[in-house]
Amino acid sequence: MRVLLFLVLFPILIFGQSSFDDAKQLYANKDYKKAAEVLEPFVVKNPNHLEAVELYGDANAQQSKWDTAITHYKFLISEGPENANYHYKYGGALGMKALSISKIRALGIIGEVKAAFLKAAELDPTHIDTRWALVELYMQLPGIIGGSKSKSLKYAQELETLSTVDGYLAKGYIYEYDNEPELAETYYKLAISVGGSVTCYDKLITLYEKEGRPQEAISVMEAAHIKHQRNALHYQIGKVCAEYNVQLEKGAYCLQVYLKQYSVQDGVPKAWAYYRLAQIYKHQKDKSKALKYINKAISELPDSAVFTSEKQEINNL
Repeated sequence: MRVLLFLVLFPILIFGQSSFDDAKQLYANKDYKKAAEVLEPFVVKNPNHLEAVELYGDANAQQSKWDTAITHYKFLISEGPENANYHYKYGGALGMKALSISKIRALGIIGEVKAAFLKAAELDPTHIDTRWALVELYMQLPGIIGGSKSKSLKYAQELETLSTVDGYLAKGYIYEYDNEPELAETYYKLAISVGGSVTCYDKLITLYEKEGRPQEAISVMEAAHIKHQRNALHYQIGKVCAEYNVQLEKGAYCLQVYLKQYSVQDGVPKAWAYYRLAQIYKHQKDKSKALKYINKAISELPDSAVFTSEKQEINNL
């Protein structure tokens, strides 16, 4: 009888696991909506399959369906209260929900967000993402409801112990947020010297752009390109040259290279590279070339008000 029961149930078990495997692949392919659709009936039938419940929560979180994600992460905590990652994800989903609702309603959630992150940090002294979350939370909260630069720096120091580059980036973030650009610059440069990832370069580039220092931003972009050989950096250089009216020949060259090497993985559509070229030629008072490229931009994205406005400016040259 037991053998017969096994033979009857075996195809069902295989089918269920296959559904879960399909969902994992869909999630890996960033098809979060379809992954959630496949997982929903699987989780209903297998509520104790914690890996599936977690993935279902993740797929909903990726779609900003915070209430569904929160419900499933909270269930995971009840089943695995010593799992730091469950607490971290629960706090993260709550925090994102707080950003999507009124400030008054959000106040009722913040305490729970903080408690979830602190619990995750307590459970796992090596959990880097939790410490990043606490760095950002304590900096962004007003002091009257628990914000604290000193506490943010405390977790940045813990990050530095776990990962030097993360610690430097966290301190750079803190000082940039606190309007201390010189200290932020120092730590972003340290992060580049230790880690040198695209993220490290991006943080310093963004700081320079924010501070109106285009020449320094371009220099860092060029250094990043030498190290990482990313075509997207050609666009970034061209963008800064166009926006700040500096190094225009270099900007035009980089944008042409971007267009020649373009692939969808580069992120920024070709239309925007055409738009930046039009800006550069407008700066150079070359009306015919500026019109040529703004028309290319409009043909790619005809509904862009930015492009239409730029064309009007060019026509007024």
